[in-house]
Formats: sequence, structure tokens, C-alpha cells
Amino acid sequence: MKKKTEYIYTVIVAAVLIFGLSFWAVLKPADDFSESERRPLEKLPELSVKTLLNGDFMENFEDYTNDQFPMRDTFRSVKALAQYYLFGLKDNNGLYYADGQIAMLDFPLDEESLDYAKERFDYLYETYMKNKVNKVVFSMVPDKGFYLGEENGYPVMDYAAMEEYFEENLDFAEYVSITDLLDKDDYYAADTHWQQQSITAPAEKILGALGARPFDDLSEETATENFHGVYYGQSALPLAPEKITYLRNEELDSMTVMNYETGKTGGIYDFGKLEGKDPYEFYLSGSVSILEVSNPNAEGDRHLIIFRDSFGSSIAPLLMRDYAKITLIDTRYIIPATIGNYVDFEGADVLMIYSSLVLNDSYLFKK
Repeated sequence: MKKKTEYIYTVIVAAVLIFGLSFWAVLKPADDFSESERRPLEKLPELSVKTLLNGDFMENFEDYTNDQFPMRDTFRSVKALAQYYLFGLKDNNGLYYADGQIAMLDFPLDEESLDYAKERFDYLYETYMKNKVNKVVFSMVPDKGFYLGEENGYPVMDYAAMEEYFEENLDFAEYVSITDLLDKDDYYAADTHWQQQSITAPAEKILGALGARPFDDLSEETATENFHGVYYGQSALPLAPEKITYLRNEELDSMTVMNYETGKTGGIYDFGKLEGKDPYEFYLSGSVSILEVSNPNAEGDRHLIIFRDSFGSSIAPLLMRDYAKITLIDTRYIIPATIGNYVDFEGADVLMIYSSLVLNDSYLFKK
């Protein structure tokens, strides 16, 4: 009798959970966006004879129910914790957690992607830089998995081969390696990016190659103490928020930034972005196709052009002391053939700085 009663209670609890969550899912308004994952969520698909017959409705409905399930983030966290600590799996959704850091499994090296990146860089050089610019410097930002993976038993991409590839194949540029100037603690624990206060040494090495000086009087300020990086949501692990700090002085405070996409002018640091979906966009408003920075305190009229991805947003302010004008270009968001309509390369210095994550997936670059 006792066993029978236990079975009945078990069935009742299971039924309440199943039907309760099902009714909740039906009745609750659909969410438009997942703040934790930084992506739009699926909406209820259109129901028609055509979508039913070709299978589109059921396929999209499955995605919709997965995205709109009640307490979705809570269940994602439970799943992630179970994956790591109960079942002993090494990663969850391609992310792994080690030494208090989250990193992505970026493996193996995609040689075709390197070839495509080289093709794009060659085009930029031949079209805009050849016989025009003063000097070209190229540098790669290693993913933090370079410092975190191998010692924790995870496969690591051949970063040495990637560096060697660009050093040998970009004949027009001086390759500047910065891998030995960084370690895993120079990156945010739950984000892809490096921390600005930790990259003064790489900035100085790059400036040395360009024949320019670093700032010698920067102070460190706190922008926010509530930063949840992109890996925080993707991993679903309940990690503590982090601090975003920034380096400043009177010269940086006096600089103005022209955003070619919005037509608006602002400062080096965009405090409005701290309340947005990605607070890392605080640095130079994030990834924008073309930005132009004016430095009224520079001695002379030197011009620095930086081809970059999002990592360039936080290192660029540290490179600006000797340049009257700094132009930042992100060819993931602008067709390269149109760059000449906005940027004059004559007599400029050029820095090309990209993360290994982007170079290993360079199909993001526009043709």
C-alpha cells in the first residue's frame, strides 16, 4: 500500500510539472531577446497548409518551444552544472571552464581561412597602401585558450603555425608577436576579450614597431562592476560579474571620435554602452565599420590607420599619443572596395591587428 501511494504521488508531481510548465509555456508572452545569450529568440512560426506539408512549421516550432520554454535560463544553468560536475564532461556547448576562466574550443587551425584572410589583406595593401603608406605592422591577438587549454587537458590550436603563416606570407608588413606579453589573467574570465589595463606592454611593443611613443601618465578608472561577458550567457554558469576598467588622461579626454555609421561625434569611451547588450562596446562604441579619432594635442600631423576587430577597440586608445588622426576600419562591416571613399592613406602608418578567433574564421571579412 505504501509503495502504491508513493507511485501515485510521483505520478501527480510529474503530471503537475509537465502540464504546469506546458500551460505556462502556452500562456506566457514570447520573449524577443535573450540577454544572457545576446541573441534574438524564435517566434511562433506561421501555420499554413504549405508550412505543414513541407515540414517547416514543425521544425521551426521545435526551435520556438526550446527558446520560449519557462525558466529557460534556470534549466540551462542546471544542465551546465550537471555536465561539468555530475557527469564529468570536459565542455558544454563548445565551452570549457578551467582555472576560473571560460574559453572556447577553437580547434583545429583552418588553413583555408588563413588563405582567405591573406587574400583580403593583400587586396587592401594593393588597393590602398602600396607606394602610399609609411609603414605597415601586423599583429595577432591569441585567444585565451592559448594560455589556458593545454595545461588543463584541452586541445589547443597551433598558434605558432598561425603566427608563422602571417609572418612569412604578408611580405608588405612587419609582424609583431605579442603572445609572450600576455597570459590567461589578462582576459576577462567570462568573455573573449582582453582587459585594457593588462595590455600596455603589447601596446608599447606595437608602438615601437611604428616608431611612436606610448602614454606615460595613464590612470585607471572603473567603468562598471557589473559586466557579464559573452561566455557568461553561452556557458549558463552562475559566475560573478566582473569589473570593466579603462585607462585615461587629459589627452585621451580631449579626443573626439566621429562615427561614420551614425554621423555622431563622441569621446573615446562610450558610457552609454555600459547599459547595452554588450558593455565591452564601451571601448570606442564597439565594432563599427569606420571611426575617425582626432587628437588635438598631437605634435605634428601623423595619421594611424588601424584595421581591426573588436580587440582593437580597447588597445587603440593606448596607441594614440603621437597621432593627430586615427582611423579605425573593420572590414567585417564595410565592403573593402568602398574604403577609399572615406579614408586617405597617403603618408599614413597602418596597423593590422586581429584576434586568432577571427583569423581562424576569416570568412567574416567582406569581399
